[in-house]
Amino acid sequence: MIKIPPITDAELEVMRVLWASPNCPSSEVVKQLAEQVGWSPNTTRTLLNRLVQKEAAGTTQEEGSKRNFLFYPLISEQEYLKSETKSFMKKLYGGALKPMLANFLQDKKLNEKEIDDLKALFDESRNNDDR
Repeated sequence: MIKIPPITDAELEVMRVLWASPNCPSSEVVKQLAEQVGWSPNTTRTLLNRLVQKEAAGTTQEEGSKRNFLFYPLISEQEYLKSETKSFMKKLYGGALKPMLANFLQDKKLNEKEIDDLKALFDESRNNDDR
């Protein structure tokens, strides 16, 4: 499994742009985040540089441009979500799934489709020989 660096909430906003648009010019990342969250260009560029330093994102110079760089994710959204989920479960529930589900289900009434979907996930997990 790939080592996932710690990513702040602000850095996560940048990663979401990169996951949605790999090889995104820095100017486009700046534009999108200015529109979405009101960040200044300097804030976005600082976060992009932090993600490159953490090896969560990569960069290359845009062809034909001396000033604009393309940024791309080095970790997938799925890898990040999996890592964060494991960290969350370990931190709050000692890695145990049952108490987490019990806590979640205390406050949420599931409809029949949600129950069927969860049963299917449990059946799939039971039948998975890779674990």
